[in-house]
Formats: sequence, structure tokens, C-alpha cells
Amino acid sequence: MGAFSIAAKLDRLFRQHRPEPSYMAVAEAVRAGQGVSISHTYIWQLRTGKRDNPTVTHLTALAAYFGVPVSYFLDDEQTRRIDDQFELLQSIRDAGVTEIALRAADVSPRGRDKISEMIRMVWESERQADS
Repeated sequence: MGAFSIAAKLDRLFRQHRPEPSYMAVAEAVRAGQGVSISHTYIWQLRTGKRDNPTVTHLTALAAYFGVPVSYFLDDEQTRRIDDQFELLQSIRDAGVTEIALRAADVSPRGRDKISEMIRMVWESERQADS
């Protein structure tokens, strides 16, 4: 599976989600929304590393719940890319960019794309400078 364990990846997804969901809530949402049988205990076991060989069906269902491709669990390079996006999102949250978001609501989709691209470029340049 690569350098990152399923447990570590699932833990990051839980911590990234706001508010952090309970195991019961995730299990119920997966069962109701996707028809996949999964228990809250099993999800806890996966997150804590007590179980480490989930089925593709369970990984796919968990990925769908958290809004990531199933490759997040299977491909460490994909994991890194998505984690970088999560880091950017957290930085935006931490920076309190509510004003930017509210103003962007009145900007055209093309304008919002340009704003997003500029923010990404600044973020990348600062990240490289810190390395």
C-alpha cells in the first residue's frame, strides 16, 4: 500500500472534515447513501490500525463519504496531492479569509477561477520558500 498506512490516511480524512464526524455517523451515512454494509466499530478499527486490509468496496464507500477518489487510499502520490490541497484549505480557514470568500460570491465563475489560481500560486511559492 505504500509509505502511508490506511489508518493514517483515514485519520487525516476524519480530522479534515468539519465538524469531525463520529464513527456512527459515517457508518450510517455510508449505509444509507451508498447501501454498503459497514459498522462504526470497523471504521474505528481501520482508523486506529487494528484492521488494515479493507475491501475495495469499503475503501470506495469511505472515499465517497469524504469526497476523495478511492486512489487516495491506494496511491501515495495521489495522497500527497490531496493532502496538499487539504493543507491549503486549512491555511485558508486559519487565515480567516471569509471576506475574500464573501466577495468572490459576486464574481463571475471565470473571475473566481483566476482568484483561485492566484491563491494557489502564492501558496506554492511560499511553500517552496519554506523548504
